Amino acid sequence: MENTNGVTVTLDALMPQDIANKAETVGVAKATSGYRRLLILGVLAGAFIGMGAVFATTVAAGSGALPYGVARLLIGLVFSLGLILVVVGGAELFTGNNLIVMAWASRRITTSQLLRNWFWVYLGNFFGSVGTALLVFWGGQYMFGGGQVGTAALNIAKAKVGLGFTEALVLGILCNALVCMAVWLTMGARTTTDKIMAIIFPISAFVAAGFEHSIANMYFIPVGLFIRDFAPAAFWTTAGLDAANYASLTWGSFFVNNLLPVTIGNIIGGTLFVGAVYWLVYLRKRPI
Repeated sequence: MENTNGVTVTLDALMPQDIANKAETVGVAKATSGYRRLLILGVLAGAFIGMGAVFATTVAAGSGALPYGVARLLIGLVFSLGLILVVVGGAELFTGNNLIVMAWASRRITTSQLLRNWFWVYLGNFFGSVGTALLVFWGGQYMFGGGQVGTAALNIAKAKVGLGFTEALVLGILCNALVCMAVWLTMGARTTTDKIMAIIFPISAFVAAGFEHSIANMYFIPVGLFIRDFAPAAFWTTAGLDAANYASLTWGSFFVNNLLPVTIGNIIGGTLFVGAVYWLVYLRKRPI
């Protein structure tokens, strides 16, 4: 069909070759953006992922009565809000930006430009996610449902810092392969509805399966830490919990046991399992 300017417009999704070309062009634009823009949009993305995590934690509260798979599916579906806000709202997410490696492989950007984007966006994501966790804590949302929301937050955080290094790394690889596939699919979308539908199933899948996302964990674990360290005695009494049972939940365990291996895994999953593969197939000058 034609728009009012007589230009032919199609609603068909882009083919993979066209998505690859678009991903490379988008990568160049992202890698050459100013650091202030990257930092601000990074903070937004961290906050958006944090809001998806707030939604997921709320749905997880008291969900133990449901079959495990059903509960995980519901949690994954609502967590999809985070990437929907990032993609449709326009923000910079470190894990999705791992696809910039396609522009780097084509030598359209330098290594320093690639790392510069990742640094500022990751920093912004951290501020946005942890800031959201702090606001949610100050709002007392963890007290909702008779303390069930806070209980869910604490248990999620404790489980994440309890992962072994290799386990966290591999779960991070699997997670960002799905996240980058979601971003890849949205690049082929023509409408907002297309983008939302392309996001829901890959993101629901990684959450339901228990994979690890570094930026989401910048919310999930700090909010648990804020509750453990600063929640009043009334919360522990209402929820029927003992703070001593969460002794393993510390800032050190957050950074060393989870954020470090998960971030490394996310980079491997996004750059090698998605970006590099599609570059080899569609953008390499000498086809394989």
